[in-house]
Amino acid sequence: MSEVALVEHRADPPRVPDAAWTGEPSGNLLRRHLRAAIFHRLCQGATFVGVAFLAVLLVQVVIEGWSFLDLDLLTSLPSRKADKMGIKASVVGTLWVISFTALFSVPIGIAAAVYLEEYARKGRLSTIIQVNISNLAGVPSIVYGILGLVVFVRALQMGHSILAGAFTLSLLILPVIIIASREAIRAVPSSVRLAAFALGATRWQTVRSHVLPAALPGILTGVILAVSRAIGEAAPLIILGVPIYHSMIPSAPTDDFTVLPLQIYEMAKRPQAEFHQVAAAAIVVLLTVLLLMNATAILIRHRWERRVI
Repeated sequence: MSEVALVEHRADPPRVPDAAWTGEPSGNLLRRHLRAAIFHRLCQGATFVGVAFLAVLLVQVVIEGWSFLDLDLLTSLPSRKADKMGIKASVVGTLWVISFTALFSVPIGIAAAVYLEEYARKGRLSTIIQVNISNLAGVPSIVYGILGLVVFVRALQMGHSILAGAFTLSLLILPVIIIASREAIRAVPSSVRLAAFALGATRWQTVRSHVLPAALPGILTGVILAVSRAIGEAAPLIILGVPIYHSMIPSAPTDDFTVLPLQIYEMAKRPQAEFHQVAAAAIVVLLTVLLLMNATAILIRHRWERRVI
């Protein structure tokens, strides 16, 4: 045998014929597909049950409060009679509080997220800050009400003013804004930063002109969802001692106020069925505002994504 033939003979070991494949999946693969299909159906069923219960509640609330859904409900002040009950003062108070809450919490939350993601050095202090922010996002809202009562109402002598309520709600939603903004900033590809640095841009120019515009859809979505949560909060304001029925429309940040969730809570406690119907109508108004804000978040996200692309 020649040397070339010997090398080829040593390089090519004898092949073992593969097992015959019949074209049908094995039993193990069939079991995995079955488990996946069962899990898929369970998820579908859980989703359907949740949506069905929500739909039943919404239909019941709309039917119960339909007779009181008119313009007089929005333009009248609170009254001791159900047929003359209005929510004008609480709606105006809600708008005042939410406006100042967004004014205080949004800039601080976004700035904190930018610092933690773009400027803070990775170390023990940064880890402690991040863990504390995550823990604060899960603290019950009534705890923030106690904090607001001690600090803003009593220590700073703000009383039951719009500023006290806005500062308290700002503390409530600030961790949510920081977490959502950090996730949006973190989702921006690192190649965007490297390209800006390669062209001679400073870190602030990179963040201002490239990172924030790319992360803005996620930031705005988180901000609007956090503000939507603040609109429906009643427990912190109850702890602050905010009056439930307040017939005066606030005109300054230092005025007393009431909000729509508090008025709904008070009307739902009354034994008269008519007040329950008015509470249902007010719930429809509150849900409409929340749905409009969520729809706005989706629209803004969609438009900014198209603009960035």
